[in-house]
Amino acid sequence: MAIVKVNCIMTLGFITVLLVYQLVGEIISTGLGLPLPGPVVGMGLLFLSLIIKGGLPEGLKNTAKGLLSHLSLLFVPAGVGVMMHLHLLANEWQAITVALIGSTVLTILVTAGVMIGLTRLTGDSPSAEEIKND
Repeated sequence: MAIVKVNCIMTLGFITVLLVYQLVGEIISTGLGLPLPGPVVGMGLLFLSLIIKGGLPEGLKNTAKGLLSHLSLLFVPAGVGVMMHLHLLANEWQAITVALIGSTVLTILVTAGVMIGLTRLTGDSPSAEEIKND
């Protein structure tokens, strides 16, 4: 019998904290009719709380690491959904392809624009020697 050492210990208390923030975010988002999903509002509230507290509790950090280490499991239902509606993909493949390519190109252009803008704003551009050494 092999003993498996677990590096990330998730505690029920911190999972509950995360779920409560998600619930509060959902209540605020629905109650105020915000165009943001409740979990996003809850994440923002958690972020503000952590800023006010002045740091990240070790237990919450370990819980987050544990959840992130199993994040790939959350893609299984989406994959099953895609396979169940494969006929829709076959019918709409051209539009999906255009949307994927277009959004990829747009993301690259926006990222480059933000990088150029921030470089000009901060005045922190690499020298020719730094570029040559990379």
